[in-house]
Amino acid sequence: MATKIRLQRHGKKGKPFYYIVVADARAPRDGRFIERLGSYNPNTNPATIDINFDKTLDWVNNGAQPTDTCRAILSYKGVMYKKHLQGGLKKGALTEEQVESKFQAWLDHKDGKITGKKESLTTAKQDARKAALAAEAKKKEEKAAAIAAKNAPPVEEVAEEEVEAPAAETEADASAEAESAE
Repeated sequence: MATKIRLQRHGKKGKPFYYIVVADARAPRDGRFIERLGSYNPNTNPATIDINFDKTLDWVNNGAQPTDTCRAILSYKGVMYKKHLQGGLKKGALTEEQVESKFQAWLDHKDGKITGKKESLTTAKQDARKAALAAEAKKKEEKAAAIAAKNAPPVEEVAEEEVEAPAAETEADASAEAESAE
């Protein structure tokens, strides 16, 4: 019997949630399965993947073929890399200690990348929130200034016109005196 490791879709429309299962290749997508290995939630950022590592590794070593999406998920979690290292162990190229040290180093590096992405997402979210608050405050100040200008009495404009009018009269008087003197 050909077995596949694949996704079984659950969740509502537009919000998928998947179980990672081992099923007969002839079974329908959401139908009968042999064993449930874990779950995959693509709605979160980064996607939440929860698998039973040992069971999954056993199924992969026994010949279960993952679909393309499941292969990517298993690679992300390190199942495929562990299988690769165990192949080197069987051939005699690596020792058990080397396999474990390489895999642990890979896991540490992967965890660092995941935490870095989570931190960058939270800082980006906080920066966006700060920018939105600053823009809102600026808009509020502009509105307040516009309302104040609208409600301000036109006394300042009258005062400026009165100041300009005497200056114009003195210039006209000075030019009239200059003409009469000629």
